[in-house]
Amino acid sequence: MLRLGEIKNAVGAHRDVKRLGRGQGSGRGGTAGKGNKGQLARTGGKVRRGFEGGQMPLYRRIPKRGFTNIFRKQYAVINLDDLSRLSMVEISLESLKSAGALKTPYNALKILGRGDINKPIKIRAHAISDSAKQKIEKAGGSVEIVS
Repeated sequence: MLRLGEIKNAVGAHRDVKRLGRGQGSGRGGTAGKGNKGQLARTGGKVRRGFEGGQMPLYRRIPKRGFTNIFRKQYAVINLDDLSRLSMVEISLESLKSAGALKTPYNALKILGRGDINKPIKIRAHAISDSAKQKIEKAGGSVEIVS
C-alpha cells in the first residue's frame, strides 16, 4: 500500500539546484559560472530586448507603414444564410450570444446579405448591408439599427 510519506518523484523529475559561488571545490566558485569580466559578468549586466551591441537595431531599420486606429469598431459579422438556419424570430447581439451562434468577443453586430431568407424576422443590429436589409424586408421582416 502506498503511504504518503513514501511518495517520491519519478527518476529525473527533480534536479538539484546549482549552488553558485560556494568555493573553488564546488566547481562553480569564484566567477560563479559567469566567466571572466564583460557585461554579462557584472551585476545588472543585461541588455534590453532587441539590443544589437550598438548597431542600429532591426526594429528601427525596417520602414514603418500605416497606423493602428485604437478607436476602431469591431463587428461580429453574420450572414443571412446563417440566420435562416436559426429558429429564432427576434435577433440581436445578445440573443445570438445566448443561443451560442456567436462566440466572438465583439460588442457590435453587423448583418451581411449572403444567402436568402424566407421567414419574417425582427433584427436589432448595429450595422446592416443594403442587400441584407432589402431581403429581410422582402420576406416580411423588420430591421432596427442600434447605436
